[in-house]
Amino acid sequence: MQIVAAILAGLALAWAFSRLRRVAAVGCSYKAKALASALFVSGLETDAENAPEIADEAYRLMRLFKARVDREAKTVTVSFLGLQPRTAAYRPGLGATLTASPLPAFAPPAPVRAAELPFAASAALRPVVEAAFTEPGPRRRRTRAIVVLQDGVVVGEGYAPGITSATPLNGWSMTKSVTGALIGTLVGEGRLALADRKLLAQWRAPGDPRGEIALEDLLRMRSGLRFSEVYADPLSDVTRMLFDGHDAAGFAASRPLEAPPGSAWKYSSGTTNILSLIARRAVGEADYPSWPRRALFDPLGMSSAVLEPDASGTFVGSSFLFATARDWARFGLLYANGGRGALPEGWAAFGASPTPQAPDGKYGAHWWLKLSSEFGGATGAAAALPRDAFHALGHEGQCLTVIPSRRLVVVRLGLSIDIKAWDHAAFLKDVLAALPA
Repeated sequence: MQIVAAILAGLALAWAFSRLRRVAAVGCSYKAKALASALFVSGLETDAENAPEIADEAYRLMRLFKARVDREAKTVTVSFLGLQPRTAAYRPGLGATLTASPLPAFAPPAPVRAAELPFAASAALRPVVEAAFTEPGPRRRRTRAIVVLQDGVVVGEGYAPGITSATPLNGWSMTKSVTGALIGTLVGEGRLALADRKLLAQWRAPGDPRGEIALEDLLRMRSGLRFSEVYADPLSDVTRMLFDGHDAAGFAASRPLEAPPGSAWKYSSGTTNILSLIARRAVGEADYPSWPRRALFDPLGMSSAVLEPDASGTFVGSSFLFATARDWARFGLLYANGGRGALPEGWAAFGASPTPQAPDGKYGAHWWLKLSSEFGGATGAAAALPRDAFHALGHEGQCLTVIPSRRLVVVRLGLSIDIKAWDHAAFLKDVLAALPA
């Protein structure tokens, strides 16, 4: 019995050590990536060890992870007790990428700068915007930027200390809606079609049921692929995909089916990164790095936009687009105007059309049609929103809301580490009440 107990204890210790190493690797990667993007993409003056992005609230344990910043090389390396070092490197035009080896250089094309958005501040909206930067409860909201457009005019705007109208900020999963728009440009050009199947080489083997996944299934989050979107688990699929590998799309595409394609809705960041890889194959290697700018950012005048790739070179279309609040608003304005100027006819309406398999009609094609509970979606304020409202939502309280019937676009960017700290439904209620119908 003593021998058995010793063997079991040894196995338990080995399992615990193995898990610790994997968790440490994810933690090092997250801190390295978050810091590199904050320092070199957003240009924030932040403390490499105590910045709230990697040291406050749920991130407090990350203070045990030590960062080394090389401002000349524009790299951040993080290790845990000297173990599992992970490095994120910055490249102009491509932002920060987690990598274990030197990345190929990239000469970004000069962005096309649009005329400034017209500004006509609403006196009635001013107190609503100012209140968004206060901290009324124990949960820290940390609003960083607010921009409100009505009829294409900035009627409300505000920024936290250290943030300006020129500061690019990560939209996290708001990036998914941009990826959906980018796919739309390829559909408009005839390079892709919603009914396309056998979308990836690894799905084309005889008898592989994943070959039946259609492009529309991916856009509507009903691929049937198994994928765990659990942010609280450092070893869930989503965290491993983003922070414990070099090929996010390849990781997601390797998942097996858990439901027949098209039969069940399941929100998945992996699905969006598969779309990024499909786009890469459709566009071609030579054109792909500059494609988002040529296809979408330049036509909209989103000169600040930076979509970051992983180490394999595929854009992390699920999570890593940085842009100023005004440029996020420009993207929302595209959809408020029905996609005119950059998207094929009907694509914006397609994005805002309910996916039949999504419960309560809450999801369209890479857009939320109803706010999730974390953003106040279960409240009376959410129920009172205009029926045509739709949203791009992201980690730490990133929100972009489009309400075509009110000619309205609302952007809120923040660092709400406790995502329930930001009640977007209540904010929208106040915005709507302050502006003319």
